[in-house]
Amino acid sequence: MTDADALRRDPPRLPPGAFRSPVRIRFSHTDPAGIVYFANYFDMFNAVVEDWVNQALGLDYADLILTHRRGLPVVHAECDFLRPSRMGETISLGVVVDRVGGSSIDIRIIGEHGAGAEVETRLVGRLVLVVMSVDTHRAIPIPADLRSAIDSYRTACHG
Repeated sequence: MTDADALRRDPPRLPPGAFRSPVRIRFSHTDPAGIVYFANYFDMFNAVVEDWVNQALGLDYADLILTHRRGLPVVHAECDFLRPSRMGETISLGVVVDRVGGSSIDIRIIGEHGAGAEVETRLVGRLVLVVMSVDTHRAIPIPADLRSAIDSYRTACHG
């Protein structure tokens, strides 16, 4: 049995307090088979991270980069695609923080479709973000304001 088989049998669900961003699947997201082209999910992941920072963490993502000169690039990305999503559907992409290190943040992005008892996990992405200086392109320690916001989010997410 593979990890993917285990995920399909017992897929993770977003905790009730997790940040969620609805994404309407558009024609431009899909391939000739009519399902989301896998690479487009990674673009959606980046948008969800930006929304999560702005909305759930209460920090201005643009200000983080343009004023404070801190970036959050993805240094590792992977995804398990459990079920296809099709044009016209709306999926909810949510963020779960798994680990916060000295300069890195490990998150899962869980994509769900449906509501209540009918929720189906469509995909589980894993990203490692690194806080870096936009000027030097080197990792820096997670600033206190960002770490505090992430800690509060984790408490609200799982509390």
